[in-house]
Amino acid sequence: MYVDTARRAAPRTSNLNLQIKPLISPLPPYLAFKEIWRNKGRFLLVSLVIALITTLVLFVDGLAEGLGAGNIEYLQKLNADLVLFQENVDLSVSASQVGWSNLNDIGRIQGVKDVGLIGFSNASIVLGDGQEPLDVSLIGIGAGKPGEPEAFAGRSLKGNRVKEAIIDRNVFLRTGLSVGDQFTIKTIQGIDEEFYTLEIVGISDGRQYFIRPSIFVPYLAWDEIKPQAFVEDTDRSELILNVAAVQLENPGNLDAMARRIEAQLGSVEAVDLKTAYQATPGYSAQQSTLNTVRIFTLLIGLLVIGGFFQIQTLQKVAQIGMLKAIGASTSTIAIAFVVQIVYITLLGVVIGSAGTLALSLSFPVTVPIRFTTESVILAISSLLIIGPMGGLVSLIYLLRIEPLTALGLRP
Repeated sequence: MYVDTARRAAPRTSNLNLQIKPLISPLPPYLAFKEIWRNKGRFLLVSLVIALITTLVLFVDGLAEGLGAGNIEYLQKLNADLVLFQENVDLSVSASQVGWSNLNDIGRIQGVKDVGLIGFSNASIVLGDGQEPLDVSLIGIGAGKPGEPEAFAGRSLKGNRVKEAIIDRNVFLRTGLSVGDQFTIKTIQGIDEEFYTLEIVGISDGRQYFIRPSIFVPYLAWDEIKPQAFVEDTDRSELILNVAAVQLENPGNLDAMARRIEAQLGSVEAVDLKTAYQATPGYSAQQSTLNTVRIFTLLIGLLVIGGFFQIQTLQKVAQIGMLKAIGASTSTIAIAFVVQIVYITLLGVVIGSAGTLALSLSFPVTVPIRFTTESVILAISSLLIIGPMGGLVSLIYLLRIEPLTALGLRP
């Protein structure tokens, strides 16, 4: 009875000696790395081609961001929930006219927290030492009202009549002007050039508008300085600006408040910030063009990577046949092939990204190029995806290779 029990127990204890196979075999990555190492020159050349494609994609992406920001940066960062335009002007800032008399009417509407008028114009900052004047966007705002940017250095405007200005970061970088400095601004009044002196009281972050750096002055100073086709009558009935920036008590109720404001005023069109800046002349067409270039660049990368690995596969048909003949599974060879593509693509993207960063640091501030975390991550992710995609055709051909045919042993 004892012997029988021991015999029955023996098979159970022998099961403990079974080896557990690893879920992921180290063979495919090893094969991929070994081939790359034995053909360093060839694979490095392909990585450099991918690096150039990466540089092109990132620069096109940065150019799209930079040009877009140059057109809409101020409106995009506006401290408001709604922007009011004159109705029937197709959301054109330059064509829109909102009078001073509308200010109180908008402020009395239930649900409106605060409102400020904004006027847009152009001017030039006169620089010394024979330098060319710097063209800027001259933006009229209300002191302490929506539309006034936050000053990260210095202070805000004190009132609507003072000859003070807040400059954005781009003006600071291009001119060297700082808080406390006085500068001269030039505009055209009628047929004459007029010069005005302003004191810088604050510096904001980048707030470009219409591909120009911006300076912000109070309502009345803006009305006096702005270019005019002819000298206007100083006794006109009211101050006219371009749009109104509205802050709401409940920002989550945009659509309802927009309809309420339009219904009560009857002469304005209320839109959210995104709609307002996307209506900037040329912005949508510009971004569509650059996005098309992005797509075609990625397609070129897809074809280049796919073409290279197709040639590689044709050149090593005999080696693949040998691997299959000595027992390597099709899945092992396929995984090794995909891992190899990932290695080469990753190396090229890293080289290209580092080179792009180094080149961008050498650009002057006048070059409209801008890299954002979201856009760079999206571009790099797209490039890493097109590598394996480019090798799909080669992978399908590789899986169909027969060992005997590859070795010439069967017709």
